[in-house]
Amino acid sequence: MMRPNPLLSLAVLLLGSSLAQASSPSMTAIRPMGGRRGTELEITLSGARLKDARELLFYHPGIKATKIEAPSDTQVKATLVIAPDCPLGLHELRLRTDTGISEARSFSVGVLPEVAEVEPNNDFTKPQVIAMNSTVNGVAENEDVDFFVVEAKKGERITAEVEGIRLGIALFDPYVAIMDAKRFELASSDDTALVWQDAEASIIAPEDGKYIIQVRESAYAGNGNCLYRVHVGNYPRPTATLPSGGKLGEAIDVTWIGDVAGDRTTKVTLPAAPQHEYGIVAADDKGSAPYANTFRLSPFGNVLEVEPNDDNGTATPFSPPLALNGVIGKPGDIDRFVFKATKGQAFDIRVFARSLRSPLDSVLYIGARSGGVIAGNDDSAGPDSYIRFGAPDDGEYVIWVHDQLLNGGPNYAYRIEVSPVEAKLNLSVPSESLVRGTGTIAVAVPKGNRQAILVNASRADFGGDLAISASNLPAGVTFEADTMAASLATYPVLFTANPDAAPASALALLSGKPVDPKVIVPSQFSQIIELVLGQNNIPFWTRTVDSLAVAVTEEAPFSIEVVEPKVPLVHGGSMNLKVVAKRKPGFTAPIAISLPWNPPGVSSAGGIAIAENQNEAAIPLNAAVGSELKTWKIVVNGSSNGPTGPVLVSSQLAALTIATPFVGLTYQSAAVDQGKDVTLAIKVAKLVDFDGEATVALIGLPNKVTTEPKTINKTTTDLVFPIKTDITSPAGKHASLFCQVVITKDGEPIVHNIGTGELRIDVPIPPKPTEAAKPAAPVAAAPAPMPAAAPARPLSRLEQLRLEAKQRAAAASQ
Repeated sequence: MMRPNPLLSLAVLLLGSSLAQASSPSMTAIRPMGGRRGTELEITLSGARLKDARELLFYHPGIKATKIEAPSDTQVKATLVIAPDCPLGLHELRLRTDTGISEARSFSVGVLPEVAEVEPNNDFTKPQVIAMNSTVNGVAENEDVDFFVVEAKKGERITAEVEGIRLGIALFDPYVAIMDAKRFELASSDDTALVWQDAEASIIAPEDGKYIIQVRESAYAGNGNCLYRVHVGNYPRPTATLPSGGKLGEAIDVTWIGDVAGDRTTKVTLPAAPQHEYGIVAADDKGSAPYANTFRLSPFGNVLEVEPNDDNGTATPFSPPLALNGVIGKPGDIDRFVFKATKGQAFDIRVFARSLRSPLDSVLYIGARSGGVIAGNDDSAGPDSYIRFGAPDDGEYVIWVHDQLLNGGPNYAYRIEVSPVEAKLNLSVPSESLVRGTGTIAVAVPKGNRQAILVNASRADFGGDLAISASNLPAGVTFEADTMAASLATYPVLFTANPDAAPASALALLSGKPVDPKVIVPSQFSQIIELVLGQNNIPFWTRTVDSLAVAVTEEAPFSIEVVEPKVPLVHGGSMNLKVVAKRKPGFTAPIAISLPWNPPGVSSAGGIAIAENQNEAAIPLNAAVGSELKTWKIVVNGSSNGPTGPVLVSSQLAALTIATPFVGLTYQSAAVDQGKDVTLAIKVAKLVDFDGEATVALIGLPNKVTTEPKTINKTTTDLVFPIKTDITSPAGKHASLFCQVVITKDGEPIVHNIGTGELRIDVPIPPKPTEAAKPAAPVAAAPAPMPAAAPARPLSRLEQLRLEAKQRAAAASQ
């Protein structure tokens, strides 16, 4: 039986904190940080526990590792083959070893030939010579300024785009400038909406000659982690597109906006199926941009604004569902669109601007065409805007948008999707952040063992229980998940590897659906990878992937199992959850055990371990009075230090039932003078039938106050605790008494902690000054003994007060 301590505040341990799979490798750096598509190159991976490296797992197609060697435990050499049609931009990857899987890192794929920065190149008069259309891999050290020189003809476009913070290494704010040979700055950039906090500058060469590209940290505060890739060329670099999105599977005309050589229009064929982080790449006879312009894919067709549309009378008409596309072309510009709706129709109206790398900080309104505002929003969806609109009457309604500061310009593009309200389901796992200390958030299952992870479910416009499933798992891995109750947003799921499963990895696809077959909801999955943190540890640069890395690893030196309770955990009760370890021969280290997830209203103790050379331990559980009455599936994690590093495994999914108490207690208050005795009376109500006797202990008595445990059975209705106090027992009201009731069923205790009772201890009234002693009265003969009387009925609180008052009055009259 556990020691009674139900008032203990217990910490909830989340699985998302440092999954630390079986001896997980740590990959802290990739050099170089990128390569050119259509080429083969060698990269070096640095970190820890890398000597058994076996595989690189890429989240996007287009890159393959053909050779992997580990010359040491801290370094891996890998040969990459980048396909000629590999998508440009960032590619997330992980390294799998025999014993684990690493955190995710980014690798950049470009289109230009690659060169390395060569120091010294910090003298404007002695810049590093590079060819036009080159990608330079460099580093901005403290107070470092790097100069590169190219030659261009008059009228030729020159663009320099820096990848800095996008590489996900450090909080690096790059600056780029294009200067002529006389050091006159023709264009410069610090932060550009198109490329996040990175920099991009473009010019048309005013004359034949040499042009100097300057790259540095914007505040000259670089360091060895401020790596960059600067793409210098005469390629096109539009800063926006119109429209900013399109319907899946359609071929549409796209106008490229903001290029220094002028706008132009091309035909773009969109994919038929949704894609994660989709973009389109600008290209012309000079080449292609190094990065795609973010482009929104949706089920909705487009309408383009028609100017003038600054007032309700000239608003551009449309019929939802549809996407509204336009540009806030100048300061003070307002774009309006009009549509018809019937009373009760509901629409989600969502702006996509900053999320598509537009500088527009949108403010969105909707109102009747006849005038007035029905609703407005600035930043409901991050810096973009969102309104849920229900038509109050049949009629025409106007949507309008402008910049929050009434700014505008040729690249202030936007897209407003007006769609019916539809149910959505988004699944995710905890964010991974090496810099925040969460460690790797992926699943590495040792052969013949298990590993759990928490899945978060965000339901929109529907409710109910969910069924979670997984596909594209490595061979020999199975997935198990209990139904996620409607009341839950987070629940553990379990991956199990067969004993004969071969080490391998895959990108698993997690999906969910309502248990109710009548409810059809699309499901999406995502995981956020935090690469760079800003001030106050706020994520500054993140990447989002749409699959979960799952790997089979070599055997772990231990496994754990929950001894499934035969009895419930009752409201207000406590339980010791027994966990048993199975150790391989020779493995004796302690194993820390914890619950990564607790059912609602249940708390579990941290700091529990299966001691060295021992095979079992217990985790104390407590259930609050309002805990949901249900049988939940719980899981326990076990972590220890293996031969090559930290090891984590999970138990099976075990059933834990939360139930109502078997008995209820109603306390009568009691009061007593220090040094006296009193009885505490309790009414007992049987709530659930039980056999045999239950022990009842009164807990929480103050110092020097004692009583003895009692027993009750299912017929008991009254319970009396004789209480003894000491002259030094603390005076005052003690209102935190409770009874621990232990009922044994199927050989296991059901521990109830039921409160609260009250005991008041008073300081005795001092006696009056003593008078002269009177002669002692004759001692009378002892009366004959009376027959034994029945035990006195416990006095009620009112009767106790009346008796005390009589006793004090009698004492005062003597």
